Amino acid sequence: MDYQNRAGSKPGAGGVMSWSESNVERRERLRKLALETIDLAKDPYFMRNHIGSYECKLCLTIHTNEGSYLAHTQGKKHQTNLARRAALDEHDSVLQGGPLKALQTKKIGNLNIQLKKNIIKIGRPGYKVTKIKDPSTRQLGFLFSIMLPQINPDITPFHRFMSAFEQHVEPPNKQWQYLIFAAEPYELIAFKVQNKEIDVRPGKLLTFWDPDSKVFTLQFLFKNDRVSSYIPGNAPGMNKPFANPLNPYSSSELNY
Repeated sequence: MDYQNRAGSKPGAGGVMSWSESNVERRERLRKLALETIDLAKDPYFMRNHIGSYECKLCLTIHTNEGSYLAHTQGKKHQTNLARRAALDEHDSVLQGGPLKALQTKKIGNLNIQLKKNIIKIGRPGYKVTKIKDPSTRQLGFLFSIMLPQINPDITPFHRFMSAFEQHVEPPNKQWQYLIFAAEPYELIAFKVQNKEIDVRPGKLLTFWDPDSKVFTLQFLFKNDRVSSYIPGNAPGMNKPFANPLNPYSSSELNY
């Protein structure tokens, strides 16, 4: 670049660069320095399109050169999307039967991003499954008792119903749904039940966690497919007291 015959220059010496020229020079110098320390070939989100520009596949942004892309990767938008992608990968891993990992939070700007933390699993918990039936409405259901003697003191077990199309362990079958239990440091356990609508009215879906005996109990009933003409009170044995208050229905154990 010719810097002669400019304002402030001396004969035989280069002229004084303008602010725009010095900015271009600074960016080029930083780009070369970054390319020496960062290998863009290993970046899964770096792509060069057919017109010679560079794209970030994670943020869907277009950049004119490598330096612009490297500056973008250090920005808030790219870092936030990286954290969201990590959380999504963790969620997919859990759905595919992988171990559940505890999460720590990291604040990026005004967002609290959850980071993964390795948890050592100690195996699957013990369980007991019982079929139940409501004598007044003839609704069928299940009673699950999950034994967690070595659960972490600050952890409360939780559960969720999952569609067959959310999991990737078995071929999806719309006739089934999955009931998942999670409690660190135990592994996730899932039960396959019929894909019927769950009755979530008060008294129909019950959960109880006993921190003394370390047993988590879940009871749920399916909704009836049709309105029954059954009259409560006429069933045999209705006037007898129930033996178990958590299971006040006729029951029999399942063979799993």
